[in-house]
Amino acid sequence: MTISPRRPVFDANATGGAFGDLPEWNLSDLYTAPDAPELAQDMEWLEKACAAFAADYEGKLADLDAAGMAECIARYEAIEEKAGRVMSYTGLRYYQNTVDAGRVKLLSDAQDKITTYTTPLVFFSLEFNRIPDDRYEAVFADPKVSRYKPVFDRMRAMKPYQLSDELEKFLHDQSVVGAAAWNRLFDETTAALEFDVDGEMLSLEATTTLLSDHDRAKREAAAHALAKVFGENIRTFSRIHNTLAKEKEIEDRWRKMPTPQTGRHLSNDVEPEVVEALRNAVVAAYPRLSHRYYALKAKWLGLDKLQVWDRNAPLPTEAPRDIQWDEAKETVLDAYAGFDPRMAEIAQPFFEKGWIDAGVKPGKAPGAFAHPTVTTVHPYVMLNYLGKPRDVMTLAHELGHGVHQVLAAKQGEMLSSTPLTLAETASVFGEMLTFRKLLAAAKTREERKTLLAGKVEDMINTVVRQIAFYDFECKLHAARAQGELTPEDINALWMSVQGESLGPAFEFMDGYETFWSYIPHFVHSPFYVYAYAFGDGLVNALYAAYEAQPKGFQDKYFAMLEAGGSMHHKQLLAPFGLDASDPAFWDKGLSMIEGFIDELEAMEEA
Repeated sequence: MTISPRRPVFDANATGGAFGDLPEWNLSDLYTAPDAPELAQDMEWLEKACAAFAADYEGKLADLDAAGMAECIARYEAIEEKAGRVMSYTGLRYYQNTVDAGRVKLLSDAQDKITTYTTPLVFFSLEFNRIPDDRYEAVFADPKVSRYKPVFDRMRAMKPYQLSDELEKFLHDQSVVGAAAWNRLFDETTAALEFDVDGEMLSLEATTTLLSDHDRAKREAAAHALAKVFGENIRTFSRIHNTLAKEKEIEDRWRKMPTPQTGRHLSNDVEPEVVEALRNAVVAAYPRLSHRYYALKAKWLGLDKLQVWDRNAPLPTEAPRDIQWDEAKETVLDAYAGFDPRMAEIAQPFFEKGWIDAGVKPGKAPGAFAHPTVTTVHPYVMLNYLGKPRDVMTLAHELGHGVHQVLAAKQGEMLSSTPLTLAETASVFGEMLTFRKLLAAAKTREERKTLLAGKVEDMINTVVRQIAFYDFECKLHAARAQGELTPEDINALWMSVQGESLGPAFEFMDGYETFWSYIPHFVHSPFYVYAYAFGDGLVNALYAAYEAQPKGFQDKYFAMLEAGGSMHHKQLLAPFGLDASDPAFWDKGLSMIEGFIDELEAMEEA
């Protein structure tokens, strides 16, 4: 185990203006300024603490008793906290403006220094995994350290794939000019892109938002603008993906990983067969979900075939309006409070204390995320708020992450981080609460239809689209293992999953084949995307359990979030009578989406 500050959980108008007073981050809870003396002091402390830790423990881990191991873990967590604080601050400033040279330099310099300082710690996981099993089990049976056993069990799962100490140190040092550098190139390239939509130059975020505009001509213009700019930059994106996939293939080969997905499954603490059951259930359901829904949507829009710019189009009966920030805030907080007042109380400070950065600004990273920072501070949420109904759901989603991260923080640095499969649970649950609150308040048949259709589309985007993304990644990494991929090769892989997942209601414009190029998950977190489908299926099952037996559900739900990464998904779901390893589990989750589509079809026939 090496120090790896927790990444933000990515999910793909300047402050004030059209949508009200949009909040900006106040990062002073981390550091007051880039030149704050505390930042320099913490970097100096880190250098000394890492060297001292290596001097005190290298070659001695197997000899530690429970008390000695407890002290060792406490010192390691302190180093993790300090490194995480520095990287959170420099990273968040960078995401606010990825094209600002000063912010880029601060992040890069911090990354370089921390990588150098923590190189002596590479021994920790390698040597720890060499502790004999009987000795390991005896030490971690002691209450002084037993609570940490789940995180070390996960670490020891990497034992078969461990390289020599020298090679592991080389990979650690090399990372700043490997994946991290290519990640930054992707971020800076996408943030700097500009799209000409009917003579107006727009950012990526603003242009993709137009794909859900009421005006079909505007949606079409945005789709063609995206295709044009992606096409002009496709060789850069192709180079990034080729390099990262090859780098991963080399490391996986040296580690003797059986598949490109193995590392992700291990980090998620989920069995490959569980992911395969999820994937197969969703693919088998394509005709019952996306194919059926989009045929219905084509009928609503009066079209023989849907184009890609119609996928997220609002219904013709939906009145266009911009949603003010205060209304979005009130909607989400009311939904949270309706489930449990404690949930709204945890979310409230995000709005009041500068924990949200909501406005769309030049150079700001696209998309949205919740960054847990460190357990001694609090999370920060980033949005690109443009006043659309989906932006309200994005706020509910990211605040769900934030609430989860606040609750899990009591576990400490090593145990608070939740595997990605469960990291999406609170966020998707937050969306479901917000949707159910709005649905219950619907006054007319048309309003209910609009809400149901919007929710079905969100669920299809979360489940069907993300599993199609996962299949694309599987194909991409398998093909790259056979040799260099041209942009046309990658385009073809992308299109091979689009028709299958979206169905016969669609035809695809020239240029859509390049739309893989801007998805950040493929670059930052290979094979991350199935976590969204996992989370949606899990939340559907959880919500059904809540409706069936609401008494006591909230306490069990909070206990699950508070557990952070201290338990396996089987243990966390057992109190709800759920088991994700049961193949039928996923069909239960998918049946909720089918039920919504059934209701929409029934409305048509009524």
